[in-house]
Amino acid sequence: MRILSFPEDATPPDLRQQVIELQHEGWPGHEALPPLDPAARVGRHTTHDPALRPLSLLLVDGDLVLAALDILTKEITHAGQRYRAGGLGSVVTRQSARRRGHGRRLVAASRERMASCGLDVGLFTCDRPLQGFYESAGWHLLPGAVMVGGTPENPYPSDQPGFDKVVMGNFFTPRGQQNRRAFHHSRVEVHPGEIDKLW
Repeated sequence: MRILSFPEDATPPDLRQQVIELQHEGWPGHEALPPLDPAARVGRHTTHDPALRPLSLLLVDGDLVLAALDILTKEITHAGQRYRAGGLGSVVTRQSARRRGHGRRLVAASRERMASCGLDVGLFTCDRPLQGFYESAGWHLLPGAVMVGGTPENPYPSDQPGFDKVVMGNFFTPRGQQNRRAFHHSRVEVHPGEIDKLW
């Protein structure tokens, strides 16, 4: 098994099609996903906003994609400081390969990749029951944090009614580590846009 990485829009077609299939398997009927049938693929072939420079990480066994995720990046301002921030999107493991540590391995690799890319901070939301999974891969709960996605004009907060989410994070650079407590018990305005409302 090996981990491959590509800009999302430069992923080899056979691997990209498998990722799309896994996304449909993980979130059936989700309207934002690219079409499942390769012959019907017109328009947007990617899952994420290109402005977020999505980088796909794939765990593959031979030619088979076992797990996939995307790292999204942008600059944010929080508590008067500017940060190069990254987050996780579309974390999914093939149903037939679950409970074998594949997702954990890939999520841990995403943390290492963010650190090596010079990002100050990695942060993302997950459903509360998944907190332990992400902690087992080296991510940490940001206590009391709320991530505000969407856009400034149309915000999409992680504490909206009907959501039960927590914010996970890591701080990679000395500046990020020094200011980590500024992210606790705060509203972190990420505003990734209308496609990736809340990474």
